[in-house]
Amino acid sequence: MNNPLSDRINNLATSQTLAMAALARELKSQGKDIISLSLGEPDFNTPDFIKEAAKKAIDENYSTYSPVDGYGDLKEAICRKFKRDNGLDYKPSQIVVSTGAKQSLYNIAQVMLNDGDEVILPAPYWVSYFEIVKLSGGVPVEVPTSIDTDFKITPAQLEAAITPKTKMMWFSSPCNPSGSVYNREELTALAKVLEKHPHVYVVADEIYEHINFSGTFCSIGSIPGMLEKTITVNGVAKAFAMTGWRIGYIGGPEFIAKACTKIQGQVTSGANSIAQRATITAVDADPSVLNEMVAAFKSRRDLVVGLLQDIPGIKINVPEGAFYVFPDVSSFFGKTLKGTFIKDANDFSMYLLGEANVATVTGDAFGNPDCIRFSYATSEDLLTEALRRIKEAVA
Repeated sequence: MNNPLSDRINNLATSQTLAMAALARELKSQGKDIISLSLGEPDFNTPDFIKEAAKKAIDENYSTYSPVDGYGDLKEAICRKFKRDNGLDYKPSQIVVSTGAKQSLYNIAQVMLNDGDEVILPAPYWVSYFEIVKLSGGVPVEVPTSIDTDFKITPAQLEAAITPKTKMMWFSSPCNPSGSVYNREELTALAKVLEKHPHVYVVADEIYEHINFSGTFCSIGSIPGMLEKTITVNGVAKAFAMTGWRIGYIGGPEFIAKACTKIQGQVTSGANSIAQRATITAVDADPSVLNEMVAAFKSRRDLVVGLLQDIPGIKINVPEGAFYVFPDVSSFFGKTLKGTFIKDANDFSMYLLGEANVATVTGDAFGNPDCIRFSYATSEDLLTEALRRIKEAVA
């Protein structure tokens, strides 16, 4: 029987982060002692002051459809946040609130890309960028980086990747999966390249901006000349431990915001009304309310990096943000570990799941075949045990 599904869905890859998380859950349900370091989800609870705002919104009967692009007072609060934290001057008409930052990214791709338009993706990149671009008719152009350069693209690499077909560059800082954070000097150097190519827009995914150990954060949109060609994507999922609340947003040129509102109006309409009301409280909060959580993530990073440095064959740098490490494990390729031949990062990741009962994600999913990703968004006790198992598995 012929496959009745569309070519569009048949050609779409499954999210490997979600697939590994599902596999880990399945193995756990079978009674296996799995430690999952696969999903990028804070293990903290949503702060109480945000939950109280949601309860108040329920009592105030925010139970009807919200405006497609978000409540006006939420968009005003997002403008204040962009100005306070990022030095970005947006008007409410330039803001669109969506059902998570992933929808924000999908909206942008749908309204900006025609078939054959190229999108530069510094690799490693977040797992969904590649498939969202491809699904929208675009052509992902991967620009490889390595652990030796802290997984950052150079101006020369960016210049070499730009062609007349280039429409956009997408990147995250702090980066998922590498934890790399671009400083102002590095972003200014990239901006100088982009100035020469006015047809190229930038999608700056800043969802991890507050989980940042470098001491400073710079939005590329704040570099002179970049605001008009940058779409800044953010949300409350990571910093405020609100992954399930599903609120993301963009700030960008007004014509792009209007286009995103147009497509969202035909697909999902406005985001969850109660979550939007709670998000006003979140984005208006002083970022210092996150200090305790960020300090915990930094402590975990230091723990994990130290333990990984003690495992022969694993090469690790020190990430400056997010809650991931992205070690190079290529020294194990072509070797046999306890009877299992390791061909690539996918084999290595599956070996750790089978031998050590630790779930990670292959770097192939992020455009870097030499690495695997660990999330350290779990307790220090579990992280210590997971790394003990990994060390034993590769000994």
